[in-house]
This record gives sequence, C-alpha cells and structure tokens, in this order.
Amino acid sequence: MNSTISEHVSSVGFSAAWRVVRAVPDRAGARAFDKIADRTARKNGQSVQQLQANLARVRPELGQEELRNLVRLGMRSYLRYWHEAFMLPSRSHDDIRAGFRLANEHLLDAAMNSGTGAIMVPGHMANWDLAGAWSALRYGKLTTVAERLKPHSLYDQFVAYRSQLGMQVIPSDSPDVMRQLVRTIREGGCVALLGDRDISGNGVAVQMFGATARIPGGPAALSLITGVPVHPVALSYSDGMTLGEVLPPVDIVTTGDRRADITTMTQAIADGLCTGIDRAPQDWHMLQRVWVTS
Repeated sequence: MNSTISEHVSSVGFSAAWRVVRAVPDRAGARAFDKIADRTARKNGQSVQQLQANLARVRPELGQEELRNLVRLGMRSYLRYWHEAFMLPSRSHDDIRAGFRLANEHLLDAAMNSGTGAIMVPGHMANWDLAGAWSALRYGKLTTVAERLKPHSLYDQFVAYRSQLGMQVIPSDSPDVMRQLVRTIREGGCVALLGDRDISGNGVAVQMFGATARIPGGPAALSLITGVPVHPVALSYSDGMTLGEVLPPVDIVTTGDRRADITTMTQAIADGLCTGIDRAPQDWHMLQRVWVTS
C-alpha cells in the first residue's frame, strides 16, 4: 500500500471511528478496546517494541515478564485514551468536569486570576485531551500546538475535535507559532504544550531516568520571553477518571546566555515530567523514540 492510499485509509478510518464508537455503550466499547490493546501487545510490532524500550528505561529493575506485563497495561492505557477520545465530543460539560480532577489547581487559578496567563507542560499521559477540555471550561479557552499530521484531512479532523473541546490549535510548523503563543500569554490566556516528545528534531538534550533524551525547548523559551513560569503537569488514570497534579513552577533563569538558560529550564521541566511518569509509567503513551540511544 503506497503512502497516499495509506494516508487516505487512515483519514477515513478515524472519521468513521468518531461516528461509530459513540454508538457503542461505554462498557462494551472499553472491553473491545482492551482486546485490541492486548492483541496489539502480543503482536509486538515496532511501536510496541519502542514502548517496551521506553518503559525499560523507566523501570530498569523489572524482569522480562514484569516488563511485558507493564507494556500490556501501557497498551491498554493507550487504547483507553483513544476510546475516550472518540467519545469525548459527545460528553456534556458536566461529564468533562466529573471525569477530571486536578490537584494544586490553585496555582493555575492564581496565575489566571492575576491576568498573567499560565503555561502548562503535561506529557502524553492518560487523557490529556480531557485535561485540556477541563482547562478550557475552567479558564475560557486553552491554546496548544499540534503536529501537522498527514493527510491534511486527518489533521483537520483533530483540529476540529480539539476546537470543539474549547482548544485553539496552532500547527507546529507555523512560522509564527511562538509569536501566537506569546500573544496568548500576554492577553492572560492559558497555554498547554506537550513536553515529552521532540517533534521538530531540534530538541534540547536533557537527562531523563539516567540517560540523555531530547525534548522541546519551546516551553522554556516561551517562559523566558513572557516572564511567566512553566508548570509541569502530572497525569494518570484512576478507575473512571483522569487525575492531574500541577507541579511546582520552574524557576526562570536569566544568566545572559539564552541557550544555557533554556537548557537549564528544560532540564527542570524534564524532572517534573519524570515525576509524573515515574508515578504511573503504564499511563505514559510514548510509542516513539525519546532517548538518544534507544
């Protein structure tokens, strides 16, 4: 199957899923997605192998059987995210508020109430879209950045999906992405940037779980420009909910060496993300390469 046909099939498949999955009762849908996750884990394709390599970095003490079980749980968590994502547009505002709980929300409330704006950096954990929808309800709107997927019709579906949830989505390859984010913050808005995957290929080298990884330097750069601290956010699943915790703000470092300052602050962001990943590694949906040597 050539790439054009494959991209078309992906777009049509996602479009159908957003319609069909909503027609299936929640419990039946959840069981079906669990079965898909278990089957995918057993097939042990390239993405599953990468997830296993990533989780082995987080839990090096695990034996092979324990690691395989963690991967199985990780795939169940990942497919749970997709099941919930397909269902989320049909959820009421009350459902969204009931499905997410955030610890230390007063830290964000204080920033938003003061008019300074807020910068949040979660990872690809649990249901970050639900967390975004909750934040949009609480603060009026949420601005984020997303990779421009192929085909464009698939990207458009995700933009429409997140827009419906109250999020403003800026494509990561937009020439003025930083300018738009700065404007949002200076207008007192809320920005959430997923911080655990280097999409651009120009990420900052940091230490995560004892090895060198690359993650985006954009959140630290945005903090330096605006003077607004970054708050890493830990996410995890708990029964029928997504739980979040706003972690302490990352200190703004201004030594005069901008590159070094971004590196120092990005390392602090990485430390916060590692706190969340270490608490719930099964809910870290990272099926792509993170570490330089893995």
